[in-house]
Amino acid sequence: MIPFDEGRARLLLAQACESAGLAAPDGATLLALGENAVFDLGDPAVVAKVGRGPELYDRAHRELALAHWLAGQDVPVVRPYDAVAPEPQLADGHPVTFWHRLAPAVRPARPVDLAQLLRALHQLPPPPFTLGRRDLLAPVERWLASAEGHVDPADVAFLRHRRNAFEAALPDLVPRLHPGVIHGDALPRNIHVGPDGPVLLDLEFMANDLREHDLVVLALSQDRYGVPAEEYRAFTEAYGWDVREWPGFTVLRGARETASASWVAQQAASNPAALKEFRRRVDSLRDGATEVRWYPF
Repeated sequence: MIPFDEGRARLLLAQACESAGLAAPDGATLLALGENAVFDLGDPAVVAKVGRGPELYDRAHRELALAHWLAGQDVPVVRPYDAVAPEPQLADGHPVTFWHRLAPAVRPARPVDLAQLLRALHQLPPPPFTLGRRDLLAPVERWLASAEGHVDPADVAFLRHRRNAFEAALPDLVPRLHPGVIHGDALPRNIHVGPDGPVLLDLEFMANDLREHDLVVLALSQDRYGVPAEEYRAFTEAYGWDVREWPGFTVLRGARETASASWVAQQAASNPAALKEFRRRVDSLRDGATEVRWYPF
C-alpha cells in the first residue's frame, strides 16, 4: 500500500488540477493531513481536499451535494468552486474536491458559534436525496488495518473488542431529540468565523441520525481536548440542552472515543507523534481514565 503522506497528496493534487483545468499547484500550502489532505492553492482562491483513498469517493460526492442544498436552505456554508465540474475529480482513484477559499477569519470559532449553527441545522427538513446513518464505527476496521505492523496488536484487539461492544449497544439508544439531519463532526474547528459571521465547514459526515451525535462531540471535547467548562456551559445554554443529562450519553461517548483512538492509528506508520498519541488514547481507555487529555491531529 502506498503511504498517504504530503508528498503523495501533492502528486494527486497536481493530477486533479490538470484534469480540472486549473494551474499547476506548485505553491499550494498544506493546511491539514488526515482523512483528507487539504491544500490552499493560493491563486485562484481555492481550497482542495484530496481524499486518503478511493473508498472516500461517495462521501466526497455527497459533501458537494450537501453544500449546495444547505446554501439553498440559507445555512451559512462553505461553497464548492463552481469553475470546475460539480463532482469530485479522480486522481489515481482518489477523490479531489475544490472549494471557494473563505475570507480570512476575524476571530477563532467558539463553542457558542457552533451551538447557533447546530440549532439551525437541526431544524431543517430532510434533503431531497438520501442521507445514511452516522456510523461512527464503520471505518474503525480500515483505520486499524492500515496500522498493522506499526502499532501493538494488543491495542488493535482491544479497540476491536470495544467497537463490537458499542456496535451492539447503539441500536438500543432511545433519543431525547427528534432524529434528523446532523453535521456528524460538530466541533468549533469545523466553523469559520468570517466578516459575515460563522460558516459551516466539513460536511463529509453529515447524516440522518440522532441529533445527540452532534452534542456529544463537544461534551467529549471538554473532557479530552481541554474545552473550558465555561465555554461548554455557553454552548449548552445557546443550544438549549446539555446532552450529558441523557441516559444514552455514555454509550455514544464511548463509541466516539473508540473511533477517535482508531483514527489516529492510520497515521502511526509515518508520524511518531501520532503513534505516541495513539498509545495515550488506548491506555486511557483501558484504564477507564475518562479525563486524560488527548491531543488533536
